[in-house]
Formats: sequence, structure tokens, C-alpha cells
Amino acid sequence: MKHPTIRFRIDFGPECAVGPGKMALLEQIERAGSLSKAARDNGMSYRRAWQLLDSLNSSFAEPVAMTRMGGYRGGGGTTLTPFGKRLIRLYRAFDSHIHAHAAKHFASIRTVTRVKRRVRAVTRIVHLSDRKPRHIAWSS
Repeated sequence: MKHPTIRFRIDFGPECAVGPGKMALLEQIERAGSLSKAARDNGMSYRRAWQLLDSLNSSFAEPVAMTRMGGYRGGGGTTLTPFGKRLIRLYRAFDSHIHAHAAKHFASIRTVTRVKRRVRAVTRIVHLSDRKPRHIAWSS
């Protein structure tokens, strides 16, 4: 590990938290323009993505994203509001600041930290044909 890695969550209230998962979802929505595509790209179910987006939209005075109903011929999608884009910008700026501060603060520890190497156990393969059956007496 070259530098410390920090994962944090910001609690704005008892039912309002923003962390790396919600931010990744919002960023993917901005790129894809679709909640279902963003969910797939983040490896989560559509239901889970919808729950996260709904919790974000209901947590703040302004929604972070707007959804449009689609249909057979398309036309639907999800777009971030200016507030949603601002939330991402503020979170990522704070994230960069925290990582820079941690790298500086823990620089002396970082230089002496060693990576443990995994020791592989040697396994002897015994084929059933190589084993001596118990019920047969072998003579040497």
C-alpha cells in the first residue's frame, strides 16, 4: 500500500448519510443517464439503487436526481440536478483533502510498513489408486 486509504461517511442527520457507495451511484448516473445502467455498472440490483437514490432525494431539501418515466421506446432516464452535481463536487473535494492530509500525517508510518507475503502451503496430492486399501493385506 503506497498511501493510507480512507473511506468515510458524512452523517447530515439521523436518517441522512452520504458515503462512497451513494457517491459512486450518483457519479455513474451522471455518466450513464440511467438508474438501471448505473446499478448494473456498480454491481447492485436496480431495487437497491432505487432505494439509495430515494433516500438521497428524501434526505435533503432539494432532490439530487430527477427521473423520467420511460417505456417500450425509451425516453426515460435519470439526470442529476444541480444540487446533486454540487453534492458530488463537495464530497470529492473533501475526499481529496482527507486523503492528502492522511498521506502527509502518516508519511513516517507509511515508509516502514511492510507488506506481508502470503505463504503457500505445499499440498501433497494422493491419488486413490496410490493408496493401500485397508481390507487387503499387502506383503512386501
